[in-house]
Amino acid sequence: MINELELLNRLNAEQTKEQAFKELLNLYKERLYWHIRHIVKSHDDTDDVLQNTFIKVYKNIHAFKGDSKLFSWMYRIATNEAITHLNQNSKRYSISSEELQQKAVNNLKSDVYFEGDDIQLKLQQAIATLPQKQQLVFNMKYFEDIKYSEMSNILDTSEGALKASYHIAVKKIEEYLTKD
Repeated sequence: MINELELLNRLNAEQTKEQAFKELLNLYKERLYWHIRHIVKSHDDTDDVLQNTFIKVYKNIHAFKGDSKLFSWMYRIATNEAITHLNQNSKRYSISSEELQQKAVNNLKSDVYFEGDDIQLKLQQAIATLPQKQQLVFNMKYFEDIKYSEMSNILDTSEGALKASYHIAVKKIEEYLTKD
């Protein structure tokens, strides 16, 4: 297990910053990749957002105050970068964020990096029908098993509100999957 305080000290020291950042990258890139991927859906977009996330982390590590875990701070950056990416794309294509999500899910079937079956695809379609906040909460709880306390730090929302959002999201997804 990595000592976060030690890593932070090394990230903030000029002589050890590069090596410490490589460790940070290796520690979190896969988890952040999948977190972002569940939001933006496309592999190529995920790579772009992940790169932007790590650039922001690198440039702003000195501003990390330690109020939360480093992991939570990076997840917040990744989440904000992913949402910004979606908002920019919906503006660029002059469509709503819901339409953009639906388009992204429809493209999953032809995405060579998507390894899911028809059930996974149907689940992604159901998730895409949710409001953005419910999507985030559902993805973080269902796919990443993030505790509500951590999610609360990442999304800056109370645990009670997150539990309610997750519960509502699950109900909507169940309804979507059982209709027909």
